[in-house]
This record gives sequence, structure tokens and C-alpha cells, in this order.
Amino acid sequence: MTLQQVGEDQWVERFPGLSRLDPETKKLLLDRSAVLDVPGGTVIFGPGNSPENMLFLLDGTVRVQQVSDTGHEIVLYRIQAGQSCVLTTACLLAYEDYSAEGIAETDVRAAAVPRAVFDDLVARSEPFRSFVFAAFSRRITDLFRMIDEVAFQRLDVRLADKLVTLSNGSDTIAITHQKLSVELGTAREVISRQLQEFQRRGWIEQSRGKVTLTDRAKLEKLATHGS
Repeated sequence: MTLQQVGEDQWVERFPGLSRLDPETKKLLLDRSAVLDVPGGTVIFGPGNSPENMLFLLDGTVRVQQVSDTGHEIVLYRIQAGQSCVLTTACLLAYEDYSAEGIAETDVRAAAVPRAVFDDLVARSEPFRSFVFAAFSRRITDLFRMIDEVAFQRLDVRLADKLVTLSNGSDTIAITHQKLSVELGTAREVISRQLQEFQRRGWIEQSRGKVTLTDRAKLEKLATHGS
């Protein structure tokens, strides 16, 4: 990844919580930060690494996933433009190493604020501290919701919801059974069986590396009402 000085780039205005900071604090963030340009597919952080910067995503998408000792994977959340990484926040606050990995799903551009600046602003700037903890609490709520879904919600409901979400309004999703299993935190074989059932019902069609939604309304009904 390459580093580029921010200079005139007023990236703080991309984040509502930061745009309300006082001019002096904004200037500090701009003067002491740098922009990271990261190509898609890059592992930005991983287990055992210690964060040296707080990252604020300007463009692109980062996937944060957990990998068990046995190689089992599950997607925890995604970071979109205008968001910060809650795992990085937690590691910076607790002086802990990462326990999951962050992968650039697309080309990514992010503002990196050094740990020393982050620590200083959390200690003395109430608006910055409020921004950090508000983002932290929202993501923690999302994570608890995901845990609830994995533990208690039927897989067919979760898979229908994931297909509708990943389609993003399109009829065709470029995705493999393995990637869907990682999205939902289950075995590939389980995903394959459920997709075959959806296909039997006429809701989807499958081809190599693709899933086509042929009855979006039925998938949306299952995702919303569980039937």
C-alpha cells in the first residue's frame, strides 16, 4: 500500500461526527493524518497485528472476518465509505492486537490517523470521543444482531435475506457456495443443499460462480416473514 499526504484534502467533512469538530481539532486531524491507497484483495490487518492508526474509510469496501483455528470463517461486518472500523477502535482503546482480519473487497482509500493523535483526541476532545463511541456502539449492536441470527434464526431465512442483500437490485450475483458459507458462518455443503432447495422451488437458478434470482418476491417474503 502507498502513503500520500492529505494536504488540502478535507476528508473530515466526509464523516458527519468529525465535520462538527472545532476548526483546531479538524486541522490537527488533517495535518497529522495520511491517506492510504490499498488495492482490492489486500489484507489490511490480521490476527496478531497491532494497530498503529485509526482508519477512516473514504472510498471502497473492507470486509472484516473471523477465522477459527480450524479454518472456519464468518464475515463479521463490512466497512463502507464514511465509516470507521470498530475492531480497530477496540484494539486501540485496549492496546490489544487484532483478533480478526480486514480485507479490501475493492480498491480502498482511507485516512489513517496515528495512534498518538487518536489517544490524545479521545482524552481531551468530547466531540471526537462522542463520535468514536457512537460508531462503536452502533457496530456492537450490529454484531449482537448477527450473533442472534447465527444462533437462533433459520438458515433458509438468513440465506434468502443474504441473497436479496447481495443482489443490490440486480438479478444475478457473482458468488460461490464457499463465499456464501463464509457470509453466513456455516458449511459449504449446508449452503449447497439450501440453494438446491431454492432452485427446486423456482426461486433461483445456479451456474458456475453465479446465482440468478428468478423469484425475488418469494425470497423477500421468506427473508421478512420466515415463510
